[in-house]
Amino acid sequence: MIDFLKRFSAPIGFVFLLLIAAIAMVGDTRDLETRRHQLPWWQAVVIEVVAPVQRVVSVPATSVRDVINNYVDLVYVADENERLKARVAELEEINLQYREALVASGHLDRIAAMREDFEVPMLPARVVGLDISLWFRSVVVDRGEEHGIAAGNPIVTNNGVAGLVTAASRRAAKAMLLLDRQSAVDGVVQRSRTRGVVRGTGTDSLEFEFVARDGDVQDGDVIITSGLDAIYPKGLRIGQVREIRERGGDLIQTAVLTPAVDFERLEQVFVMFYQGPTMELLYGNQDPDGRSNGPPGASVAAGRDGAKPSS
Repeated sequence: MIDFLKRFSAPIGFVFLLLIAAIAMVGDTRDLETRRHQLPWWQAVVIEVVAPVQRVVSVPATSVRDVINNYVDLVYVADENERLKARVAELEEINLQYREALVASGHLDRIAAMREDFEVPMLPARVVGLDISLWFRSVVVDRGEEHGIAAGNPIVTNNGVAGLVTAASRRAAKAMLLLDRQSAVDGVVQRSRTRGVVRGTGTDSLEFEFVARDGDVQDGDVIITSGLDAIYPKGLRIGQVREIRERGGDLIQTAVLTPAVDFERLEQVFVMFYQGPTMELLYGNQDPDGRSNGPPGASVAAGRDGAKPSS
């Protein structure tokens, strides 16, 4: 008998606890019917004994349930993060487009004012290629002969002179920048009307050569195109004097200029439908009456951009 009790003590104890739990449930039902709220002493003892066992038994199930719920929540969070990342990227792209549109609209407003000042039709173009070396400074723009562009047309920005078209294909054109060593522009000091020649240095600065005896050039003076070289229209801003190199008794003096155009940030330019007599003789792109020999759509392209050729 003792061996039997030792072998089956655990099952017997478990069955005993189940019986006590069943009796307690029945007793609780009767208590509810009689509206008794005070537990008998033996039910209190059963609760104290059974509660730790239930707690231990429920821990694994609760842990498994929490792990499953946390995993499901993490999956939902990961999916939501991916959707939010995609949305943020989309909004950043839209914001970038809006900013570019605002910048472009500002350029167009300023170039419209330039058209009124110079009465020269202009065509906006975007810089799509850059050639910077020790000897050459040039860019490629996305407009060409089918848009009416020809060699000899000036390239400008809303700040001033940028360069000159030297070659054009059907849909693109190459322009020599003002910084190129081969570039030379007849300029005049806006304040004193002292004339001279602005030359490119191949670097980020320009040089203004003028006759020392008659010259009146000071730091901060603004140099503009004189129009006497028959290449650029008169009155375009070239740069500002930042240094004057004194050479004693030399006939020619040199002033260092800061260009009006920021060539490091050159993205959008405007091609002037203007070809002075010098460029006409050099490239022969105009008829005797001054009209461009470009494709038939050239005059239409110029008119489409809101300006009429000057007579």
